[in-house]
Amino acid sequence: MAAFTTEYQRLQSSYTDSPPGEEDLLVHVADGGKSPWHHIENLDLFFSRVYHLHQKNGFLCMLLSEMFELVQFVFVVTFTTFLVSCVDYDILFANKLVNNTHRESQLIKVTLPDAFLPPCVCTAQIRQNVLIIFILLIAGVFWVHRLVKFLYNVCCYWEIRAFYKNALKIPMAQLPYCSWQEVQARIIHIQKEHQICIHKRELSELDIYHRILRFKNYTVAMINKSLLPIRFHVPILGEVVFYTRGLKYNFELIFLWGPGSLFQNEWSLKSEYKRAGNRLELAQKLSTRILWIGITNLLLCPIILIWQILYAFFSYTEVIKREPGSLGARCWSLYGRCYLRHFNELDHELQSRLSKGYKAASKYMNCFLSPLLSVLAKNVAFFAGSILAVLITLTVYDEDVLAVEHVLTTITLLGLCVTVCRCFIPDKHMVFCPEQLLRVILSHIHYMPDHWQGAANRYETRDEFAQLFQYKAVFILEELLSPIITPFILIFCLRRKSLEIIDFFRNFTVEVVGVGDTCSFAQMDVRQHGHPAWFSGGKTEASIYQQAEDGKTELSLMHFAITNPRWQPPQDSTAFISQLKEKVNREKGAVIGNHSFLPENGLFASLQSVQSESEPHSLITNLIAGPPSLVFQRGREGPLDPASSLRSFSPGQNVPGSLHTSLLRNKPGRHTAGSGVDMKMMSSGSSAWEGQLQSMVLSEYASTEMSLHALYMHELHKQQMQGEPSRHLWHRQDSDDSGESGLEEAELRRPSPMTIPRSSTYPVTASRTTDLREEPAGLLHTIHRRYGGIDSSTEPQRPFSQQPMGGWTESSPPQHADPVPEEGVEDELPPQMHQV
Repeated sequence: MAAFTTEYQRLQSSYTDSPPGEEDLLVHVADGGKSPWHHIENLDLFFSRVYHLHQKNGFLCMLLSEMFELVQFVFVVTFTTFLVSCVDYDILFANKLVNNTHRESQLIKVTLPDAFLPPCVCTAQIRQNVLIIFILLIAGVFWVHRLVKFLYNVCCYWEIRAFYKNALKIPMAQLPYCSWQEVQARIIHIQKEHQICIHKRELSELDIYHRILRFKNYTVAMINKSLLPIRFHVPILGEVVFYTRGLKYNFELIFLWGPGSLFQNEWSLKSEYKRAGNRLELAQKLSTRILWIGITNLLLCPIILIWQILYAFFSYTEVIKREPGSLGARCWSLYGRCYLRHFNELDHELQSRLSKGYKAASKYMNCFLSPLLSVLAKNVAFFAGSILAVLITLTVYDEDVLAVEHVLTTITLLGLCVTVCRCFIPDKHMVFCPEQLLRVILSHIHYMPDHWQGAANRYETRDEFAQLFQYKAVFILEELLSPIITPFILIFCLRRKSLEIIDFFRNFTVEVVGVGDTCSFAQMDVRQHGHPAWFSGGKTEASIYQQAEDGKTELSLMHFAITNPRWQPPQDSTAFISQLKEKVNREKGAVIGNHSFLPENGLFASLQSVQSESEPHSLITNLIAGPPSLVFQRGREGPLDPASSLRSFSPGQNVPGSLHTSLLRNKPGRHTAGSGVDMKMMSSGSSAWEGQLQSMVLSEYASTEMSLHALYMHELHKQQMQGEPSRHLWHRQDSDDSGESGLEEAELRRPSPMTIPRSSTYPVTASRTTDLREEPAGLLHTIHRRYGGIDSSTEPQRPFSQQPMGGWTESSPPQHADPVPEEGVEDELPPQMHQV
């Protein structure tokens, strides 16, 4: 890591994302003409609140939601205290008679109030219990803190409401029907009038995303570089990834926003963390802080654990009673959400992608039901169902059967047993097609390890995918165990990574004009962080240490450009996007020329096999074939360009009803492909409905285009890496562990002279790899051949040679490494770099 210890540097002008010549522009506004939103000091918090209010569907919905959270907290604490101290369970369970002198000789019917203790007795029991008083005291302090925070948020969001109403001209009644792209376009438009940010004359989409997602981009980058989360090897379960909401909260508290964190405010890293001279001292300081926070978590573990158990009990008991099979359902894990997240991807965009891939992911996991468990589950369900049917029949015949002791409990347990057994019985109509399902999943989640290609039917692939897509019961269990495990992770595991974390924030933090300190990976620059095996060959200057893993830079760039078609990327990124779109469109043209085989193609059939009913039918096929009904714009000599149509539909246009006008370009009698909406209904609908429809169509077109590009890029990457081992997260070792032994071990194992990868700001001349134009042609033809289409030939692949830390590039003469500067003391030796 000593080779990466560079001084913190200001980001070059190519990243400023501002018009040429306006980098140091200061706009003068007369005092009398200042708007209430002129020069907002904390734009991070302001834009985050604007986005949060939009996602909460307005001020009133947000207010009620936070108010009921306070009431819910009071209810949980009060009701739990009442159950512990104010109920006589002997009377409730009929272990003793009710004290009723007037009806001693008669049959006494016990009512629910008879089991309640008198108020004086209840109060006396609470006062005598020291533990209950201590817990109530802590709960009261916490609730008062949340109440003050709630009142403060009400005042702040009232100003945001005024910003929506007066500046953006969006009333709260119409906010649920406005897409975020429309709100963002209006914010960019009013920048010239109100000067929200005085450091730049114009705001861009990337500026707003950077401020909302500043800390989340750091988290995504740390997960991408394998700094977080911590991995364990359990003897029976194998490799386990433990990443819960409590652990995530502690990570953010330590690194990002807590007292003593690395940031002095929301937009600026502390100056001492920008210099490499005192990295060891800062690492020791961070290690000590992690230790004390871990000890604090250990002391508060009983209280947090009690709260987790109570909250889970009150939250999931009714759901389990209503839907017992919900615990057998699956959900995207917290680690999966962070691993699959693009740089600069908002929460609703991520949720939309994962929701579209949920059905295919569930089908894929159901393909691996054990035949042995299926046989056992069928027989257990038969016996349990038979007894349950008899009890239900007797209950229907005479309801006095429920008065028999434990009959109701037996019915409940048998019903739960039958429901659980059904989870292990496969659907008899299900077809075993894991490869196709995995391709459909990839089209939505956009990330997949290389070694999953062609191995979708293996249990190893299934187990690794289960880390991203886990059972709901496993999710609840991890959250319950989080208060116990989190302190030990902080004390014994995270402290060892202190030096790596300090170096990460220094080497991958850049200053952007008008934005502040941001993660350099969030710039999505293929020149600084691109990977030669992910379509950026010949354009990237990144060393292996600088390269984002799994094509994160390239896929994030394409996703952001497609989601925000009016964004103007830097020159290098523009060249990358244009060249990629050109090749994809050229492949589309080849597909259009041979349109007859499209219906028989297995890939596109699988992409449509698990589409939800709300999505446009055959949207992928229409996007490939390009019928006139899609309103995609064609050039005079080139194939269709979906991005140009997205720009024509952009909500930033000042022409009212632009979507309606664009859709009416179709010939009479034709309907928009896949929209499912009658033109008459659309023409006569209200403005709110038209805006919602516009948002839906834009979202579907953008999602479909991104799915196509993701599949294309993965197929290209597969061709380049064919026959070579992967450097993916599940295969590579941690490359940044501090210590001298790892470097010596890597030196002994390395057959060729070592090339030390350097950080983004270290002066180094990177070797250029294959240019984009040398990439094998006819990728979509290769997809067709591999998944049921016609056969076509491809160019032979070039041999690849291994680079340090598991990287891969084309074979070339060995290059000698640059001399590594020696450290003064033994403790300052660079961290380990493992040969994979």
